[in-house]
Amino acid sequence: MASAFDLSSLMSRAKTAIAVARRVGMEAAAFRAEALPETLGVENKGHQDFVTVADKRAEQAIRAALLGEFPDDSFMGEEGGGHSGERGTWVVDPIDGTTNFIRGFRHWGVSIAFVSGGEILVGVIYDAAQDRVFHAIRGEGAFKEGKPIAAARTSDPNHAIAILGHSRRTDFEDYITVSRRLYERGIDYRRMGAAAIGLVRVAEGVSDLYYERHLSSWDMLAGVLIASEAGATVAVPPLEELLSRGGPVVACSPGLTGEFAFLMEMEGLLAAAQ
Repeated sequence: MASAFDLSSLMSRAKTAIAVARRVGMEAAAFRAEALPETLGVENKGHQDFVTVADKRAEQAIRAALLGEFPDDSFMGEEGGGHSGERGTWVVDPIDGTTNFIRGFRHWGVSIAFVSGGEILVGVIYDAAQDRVFHAIRGEGAFKEGKPIAAARTSDPNHAIAILGHSRRTDFEDYITVSRRLYERGIDYRRMGAAAIGLVRVAEGVSDLYYERHLSSWDMLAGVLIASEAGATVAVPPLEELLSRGGPVVACSPGLTGEFAFLMEMEGLLAAAQ
């Protein structure tokens, strides 16, 4: 853990981030519920449309709250950009699963991570589907609404559930290849469209795998820490690489690490698994 932050300072940041994620997530859900029907047929996030308004409003609220409380920290957000700082940086996706959000499919969330010294130190995710907040502090375990959670103890692939992610930044044929490999092993799988939520499903033992070939840092960092602290096997590239260009993520139930080693090998992450 970075020496600049003791447990007390990280607990303070986690407490603030939990409150902010809950408030902003509930406000975003209310904004979505109150939107006029004609504003929901949006296809392009590049326009000054409903999606942009919701995303930017949420990110501005998160930035203002976090930096208002911790003015020496830096901030990186999906919408407003920013850069990592030497002392510590908040990495935020104000609405992860934007397409789900706009269509009313409740698998979306607010993802807030705090990083420093090459490590993810705090992770907080508001899960809209459950109206619950997950959080973790490095070395202190993972929690849902303050109660400890743990990855599943599944060891038989025939009893496993996997969640896969895919975006147009990667080859769809690779996604099909992985899907087929899981199917042949008797593993049931889903695609939900929100990485942060997929990762907390592994953390709370609902799913036995979350895998995606490429994510931006704000999509995954909070979920990576929460899943890891819940006892899942997690493999990602080094933090600096994720912050600069994103990358793959594999998070799975520990009893199935060997079963999913082919994904880590495919992504060159075997040495990174922890």
